Amino acid sequence: MKTDVAIIGGGPAGLAAAIEAKKHAKVTLIERNEELGGILQQCIHHGFGNFIFGEALTGPEYAEHFIEQMEGVDVMLNTTVLEIDKNKRMLLSSPDGVFEMEAKAIILAMGCRERTRTQIFIPGTRPAGIYTAGTAQRLINIEGVMLGKHIVILGSGDVGLIMARRLTLEGAKVEGVYEIMPKPGGLTRNIVQCLYDFDIPLHLSHTIVEIVGKRRVEGVFVAKVDENFKPIEETKRFVPCDTLILAVGLIPENELTKKIGIELDDITAGPVVDEGMETSIEGIFACGNVVHVHDLVDDVSFSAIIAGREAAKYANGRKIKRRKIKVKAGENVRYVVPQIINGRDMEEITFYFRVKKEMKNVVTRLIVDGEVRKEKRELIVKPPEMVRLKVKGELVKNANSISIEVKKVA
Repeated sequence: MKTDVAIIGGGPAGLAAAIEAKKHAKVTLIERNEELGGILQQCIHHGFGNFIFGEALTGPEYAEHFIEQMEGVDVMLNTTVLEIDKNKRMLLSSPDGVFEMEAKAIILAMGCRERTRTQIFIPGTRPAGIYTAGTAQRLINIEGVMLGKHIVILGSGDVGLIMARRLTLEGAKVEGVYEIMPKPGGLTRNIVQCLYDFDIPLHLSHTIVEIVGKRRVEGVFVAKVDENFKPIEETKRFVPCDTLILAVGLIPENELTKKIGIELDDITAGPVVDEGMETSIEGIFACGNVVHVHDLVDDVSFSAIIAGREAAKYANGRKIKRRKIKVKAGENVRYVVPQIINGRDMEEITFYFRVKKEMKNVVTRLIVDGEVRKEKRELIVKPPEMVRLKVKGELVKNANSISIEVKKVA
C-alpha cells in the first residue's frame, strides 16, 4: 500500500494536518481508536476555538469542525503503527491483520499522555479509586460513571482543574487541590473559573506523601514541602477521601519517534523541528502535542496546518536545502519551538516558548545576528503559560544566529 502523506494520529493535530495536506497530495490518516477527534471527544466544557474559529466551542464541537472536512482523506480507524523506518515504510496492525504501507512523507501527530502514580513515586497501598485526570474525565463525561463523593486532586494541571469543577457540579466534594510547586501549574483562567469560583481550596507547596486504603482509597497524608521539595514532617496531616485524581503533567507520545532515531529535545521530550515542522529525518514531520505540550488546542491546529502544507510540498518533490540554524533559548527562556530555522519561504513564523520564572512588565525579543529584530511587550509571563512571538519569515530566513530572550522593561 502506498500514499503521498501518511498521518499518524486522528486527534486535533492529525485532523488539521490532513485537511491542509489533502489540498495538494493523497493523504492517509491512521488512528488507533475507533473514532476521530482524540481527547477532544471527552472535553465537554467550552473554551476551544476562540482563536481559530472566533467562538468558544466544546471539544466535540471543535473536532466536528475538522471531521466534516475530511472528505477525500483515506481514514484508517482501529489501526496501530507498529514500526517506521527512515525510508518512510511503516508496519501497521488492524483487525484485518498486519500489513505494510509506504509514504513519501509522514506526519507524527500522536499527541501526549499523562504521567501516572508510578512516574511520581507516591508511597502507600494500591487501592481502587486512583485515576489520572484524563481517565477521570472520560469516565464521567463519556461513560457516565461517578468516581466518588470525596475527592483529592494532586497537581494543578488544567485537566485536573477542569475536573475539580466538573465533579463539584456533579455533587462531589473536592477536599482540596495539592500542588508541589509554589505557583499553580494551570492557566490563570482555569484557576479562577474552576477553583476560586467554586471555593475549592488550592494548597501550594504541598504534596501527597502516602496513600491509605485496602480495597478502596480511604484517605491520603499530605505535607508541606521545603524549597527543595522535600516534605516537612511536622506539617503532615491526614485528609479523608475515597478518590484520588492525579493531574501531574503530560508527556509527548514519542515511542515511535525514538525508534526511528529522530533527534529529541531534552526539555520538551518531543522531536526537534524546523519552521516547517520537519524533524531531523528528511520527510518526517511532527505537530501538536507530540512536539511539545500546548496550552490551547488552537495552537495545536495552527502547527498542524504548517506540517500538512510542508509535508505535501515534500511529497510533491519540493525539497529544501537545510541551513540548520539553531534557535537559542536566551535570558529567562526555558525552551523555544521551532528549535531550528532552515530558511523556508514562509510569510510568517511563530516562535512558541516558555519562561523559567514569572516576570511582570517585560519585553520578548527576537535577536538575529546580534541585532534586535522584533520586540513585543508582555504584562506578565509565567512558566505554565505559553508565550508566542510572531515574526515575518524574511527576518530569519538568511540568519546565521537566532535567539529569543525575555527582559524586564527598563
